Amino acid sequence: MAVKTETKVIEEDIIKTEYSEIMQKSFIDYAMSVIIARALPDVRDGLKPVQRRTLYDMYELGVRYDKPYRKSARIVGDTMGKYHPHGDSSIYDALVVMSQDFKKGLPLVDGHGNFGNIEGDGAAAMRYTEARLQKVTQVGLLEDLDKDVVDFGPNFDETEKEPLVLPCRFPNLLVNGTEGIAVGMATSVPPHNLGEVIDAMKAYMKDETISTRSLMKYCKGPDFPTGGIVSNKDELPAIYETGMGKIKVRGKVTTEKGKNGHINVVITEIPFTMVGANITKFLQDVAALAESKKAPDIVDISNQSSKEGIRIVIELKKDANVDNFINLLYKKTRLEDTFGVNMLAIADGRPETMGLKRVLKECVNFQYELATRKYTNLLKKEQDKKEIQEGLIKACNVIDLIIEILRGSKDRNMAKACLIEGKTDGINFKSKESKVMAATLLFTEPQANAILDMRLYKLIGLEIDALIKEHEETVANIFRYEDILERKDSMAQVIMNDLDAIKKEFALPRKTVIDNLEEAVVEEVKIPEMDVYFVMDRFGYAKVIDTATYERNKESADEEFRYICKCKNTGKICLFTDIGNLHTFRVSELPMGKLRDKGVPIDNVSNFDSTRESIISVASQSDLNLYRMLFVTKQSMCKIVDGGEFDVAKRTVAATKLLDGDSVVSVIPMTDEKYITMLTGNGMYIRFLLEEIPVKKKVAVGVRCMKLSGSDYVDRVYYTTEFDESAIDADGKRIAVNSLKLSKRDGKGTKLK
Repeated sequence: MAVKTETKVIEEDIIKTEYSEIMQKSFIDYAMSVIIARALPDVRDGLKPVQRRTLYDMYELGVRYDKPYRKSARIVGDTMGKYHPHGDSSIYDALVVMSQDFKKGLPLVDGHGNFGNIEGDGAAAMRYTEARLQKVTQVGLLEDLDKDVVDFGPNFDETEKEPLVLPCRFPNLLVNGTEGIAVGMATSVPPHNLGEVIDAMKAYMKDETISTRSLMKYCKGPDFPTGGIVSNKDELPAIYETGMGKIKVRGKVTTEKGKNGHINVVITEIPFTMVGANITKFLQDVAALAESKKAPDIVDISNQSSKEGIRIVIELKKDANVDNFINLLYKKTRLEDTFGVNMLAIADGRPETMGLKRVLKECVNFQYELATRKYTNLLKKEQDKKEIQEGLIKACNVIDLIIEILRGSKDRNMAKACLIEGKTDGINFKSKESKVMAATLLFTEPQANAILDMRLYKLIGLEIDALIKEHEETVANIFRYEDILERKDSMAQVIMNDLDAIKKEFALPRKTVIDNLEEAVVEEVKIPEMDVYFVMDRFGYAKVIDTATYERNKESADEEFRYICKCKNTGKICLFTDIGNLHTFRVSELPMGKLRDKGVPIDNVSNFDSTRESIISVASQSDLNLYRMLFVTKQSMCKIVDGGEFDVAKRTVAATKLLDGDSVVSVIPMTDEKYITMLTGNGMYIRFLLEEIPVKKKVAVGVRCMKLSGSDYVDRVYYTTEFDESAIDADGKRIAVNSLKLSKRDGKGTKLK
């Protein structure tokens, strides 16, 4: 028997939409995720999500300031598993930065082990280091978490709860500053002095109409953990009004007497922007000043920094102009730098750029919110406690009746019903009077439970006295909490008292000096101009030698060096390469040496890349301005370019335009040459007058000088004068170049016999 089957067609709803709309929505979702959930801090606690989660996890683990250190790997793993599923490196990096006193004005983590240093060395692996909370973190950011003062939300897999913001009791965003790059926006808040920020916050609480300029009487400006000097004091009010601007920071420099009468310039504080690898960059820049003769008075440079602080010593000659040298450091190195301020943070769920007053306003509002929730919860607890205490005191006054009820009841529920509702049915009383009194007790349910749970020792006289005293304290607390919640002045005073306590225990003296300083002016040390020779060997090592040395050893120098160019010591050298580039660099960037000195690789002083290009010609900038340059390429394209076009400020420009697959074969400055002869790889040649080649711009391709057949190419180029005796080697014979047939440009050429 055949079985008939029915096939049901399931119709799918296909949603058609524009690809651009999907991309736009997806990108906006991604951007907001990065902005809100990763890169930017919340203005209320000054923390990014990864920092907040790490500190909360340490709090949950019990890694308190008065407890033993815990392995960083344990903290990182627990944070990643519970709250922050974005990789261990981001969590450990956040933990490390929060422990570094050279990056944070008030470190939030107490690190034990190698947590990096100011010179840019990274922290040890997390399996080697240990950490715990700082006391200020526990007191100022985490203390009231158990009082339900902030909202909690589910973690990434909804198995745990995490705080959406920490109950921070001071403006951590200003105190510790922050840096972060989101999508389409970035934040950069400098650190400030804790005591000054608290004073400014109190001033705002006393007068909410206070101006930014008045607030800056308390919070004078940034206080970088590395110290230094802010040199544009007058510009700070505008920066703190808008939340954006540039702060100029200088290192602190002193002078000491050195050995043999030398002068030591000692840098004891550095700009905040120099923290990390930029200290090494600064030392390299100072060494470059010495090598380029811009600071010829430098004798020695040494970095003597240690755990005690920064100490960079630059030894100068006896007769050095110290003030001019210090100004040179400010001008030419990062000893004077700018800190870009962009006080961007999350406020009410949105990223906003805020000035000083707005940040303080948000923090003050947050403090009122915390205090309201805290004292509302405390009041509820005290009221519940008062209710129970009153029930116990009342029970102690009629304790004989209570005992009679308990002894006469069959079970707890019967006794409880009697205490709460006055039900006496089923209870054996000693007298009718007791039964009547029992019906009038009417305790509340919490009071009845407390009475039933009360232990006998509570009936001791001293215990009853303590209960009465505790009740009096509870009543006083209720009165105080109600006053705080009902009167804004009382709440403000409580907040200010907490701020004063934090300031007294944790505030430190200001490190950064704020002043108005004149811009550094440098009197450039003029190097006496003289003729020198640039020489470079076939391995690409170059140097400069004086004219006397070259002329004395001319024959050996011409044999040893591939490129030789006479130039001024104050001028530039130009390198023309086969891919059509022109690289320039200053002669002063090369070392002045003896004939046998090795020199430096040409790659080190220019943008020339020996892996992808070859040098065709070398000339001094001053010579180029006097002559016109003749270009010949492999595909026989030629042109003449005025040498002045190559007097450029950029270190690398295009010297000529090339066709696909073409390359430069020859570049020479034109002097008294009259003829040009091209020899191809297949043995063809063409000879014609140079005047047939037109003058073009450097961006032009040029004109064709010879019709090449097949895969033939220009191999060699000869330039001759009227009576030149130059010769070509061909099949063992030497042929005079000027004896070759003279023709017109763009011919097919003649076979060389």
